[in-house]
Amino acid sequence: MRLRSGTVVTAVVLCSVVSVSWYAAFSAQKGDVVDIYQREFLALRDRLHAAEQENIKRSKELNVVLDEIKRTIAEKQTLRDVNRTWSDLSDEAKLKLWNVTVSKNVLQLPSIFNHLPHLLARENTFLPSVYLGQRRTGVSIVMGVPTVKREVHSYLINTLNSLIYELTPGEKQDCVIVVLIAETDLPYVNSVAENLKHLFPNEIQSGLLEVIAPSVNYYPDFSHLKETFGDPKERVRWRTKQNLDYCFLMMYAQLKGTYYVQLEDDIVARPNYLSTMKNFALQQPSEEWMILEFSQLGFIGKMFKSLDLSLIVEFILMFYKDKPIDWLLDHILWVKVCNPEKDAKHCDRQKANLRVRFKPSLFQHVGTHSSLAGKIQKLKDKDFGKHALHKGHSNPPAEVTSSLKTYQHFTLEKAYLGEDFFWAFTPVAGDFIRFRFFTPVKVDRFFFRSGNIEHPGDKLFNTSVEVLPFDMVQSGKETLLDGKDKFPKYQRTEDGYIRIAYFTNGIAEGEVDPSFGPLEFVRLSTLSDSPVWVILSEIFIKKTET
Repeated sequence: MRLRSGTVVTAVVLCSVVSVSWYAAFSAQKGDVVDIYQREFLALRDRLHAAEQENIKRSKELNVVLDEIKRTIAEKQTLRDVNRTWSDLSDEAKLKLWNVTVSKNVLQLPSIFNHLPHLLARENTFLPSVYLGQRRTGVSIVMGVPTVKREVHSYLINTLNSLIYELTPGEKQDCVIVVLIAETDLPYVNSVAENLKHLFPNEIQSGLLEVIAPSVNYYPDFSHLKETFGDPKERVRWRTKQNLDYCFLMMYAQLKGTYYVQLEDDIVARPNYLSTMKNFALQQPSEEWMILEFSQLGFIGKMFKSLDLSLIVEFILMFYKDKPIDWLLDHILWVKVCNPEKDAKHCDRQKANLRVRFKPSLFQHVGTHSSLAGKIQKLKDKDFGKHALHKGHSNPPAEVTSSLKTYQHFTLEKAYLGEDFFWAFTPVAGDFIRFRFFTPVKVDRFFFRSGNIEHPGDKLFNTSVEVLPFDMVQSGKETLLDGKDKFPKYQRTEDGYIRIAYFTNGIAEGEVDPSFGPLEFVRLSTLSDSPVWVILSEIFIKKTET
């Protein structure tokens, strides 16, 4: 139909031109005019013919494209309707669904869909189902902490407390801690996210801490995994999912910082661990290294250059169903530098250039109950050294008293002097720990930590920090009032103490209002019955420098 219509239009135009041309020639009665119009007529005819041929060509191409689009849509719809498997789709349909142009002149590159084809038919598979944070980028170090539901005990909160506490204010601006809640049970994921939001509001608001969870469609069907290396089906599933968890974290973190450090959710960190890792990376004599190890255990404390993460993720995805992560990492190094014609010792020497170990270890594994159900794991890093069960400080001279019953030799006096930690039986409402300064002291700030590595659950719950200024008259002035809403800025107790802070997740810290002047007492008051014993492992009352 298009061809016939074009012919009619052409004929009409030609007739018009011929009529005009003959009329002009007849009127002018000049042979040279006839020749001019004949040449113009021939040129116009050629242009129209060329335009008609181009129109036919474009129409055919458009029809081919439309047919391909219809066929692709039909195959995709069929996939959704009858749940056809990946192998049922044609190669062209696969490429079109990936938005790859099919052309004889284009090389088809592998992608994540080659290894995780189930992602192709599902939308938003790479968008986290949960996100908390400020999307901080441009930092030196990104730390990834995957966490899963454990049957017995979760170590996540203690791990985050350790990582955050050992950071200086400057370091907190130069890193990001990313927690991956690697579960698809949305009620559980949301409950963990809400708990972290409640316990670490400042860290999340500042951008230091981010919390994510994978899409419910991210993981493939694990029911048909091949059992290898003598591992039972449940262990094969566990290690396979773990590999995908690491890949998700690495893909999320690769554009956020210079280095990426893989951690676990059941560790403690050494003081100054962040600066130590950063300096060690910067001091490497060359950029040939691929892994810097800050722990000898598993996948704890492994640092990578962010530029290498794409390569590492691609390698893991190729074999994620076949071997555990630590084996795969070793295979990457073997592929890069080992010569099959050389012996194992030569290979080890070559790999040592890519895998550099730092001692002493900066992270220690403290979990006993593995994320694999039923597995007890008492792994300890011998290079980490002895656990620090308390941290001592130089505090102002004071008399210390408590209504709590002391356990064995773990006295409050030793804790205040920095010699040991204070350990007491279960507190009840009304119990207290009190510090009376021999000479009234101007206090700049304070820090109290309850619980320790060996007994992380023995914390102070629903406990307040209270002070009693030496000059009770000055403390009652309007400096203690909020000038905007005219409500008391600080709550007073019945016996006159001013309540200035509360324990959150076992820690109480803050600055003391200078308007209080010198203090005579600092007191920790238990407001409700506690379910556990209590350990006070760190007491720090810093005097104002004069």
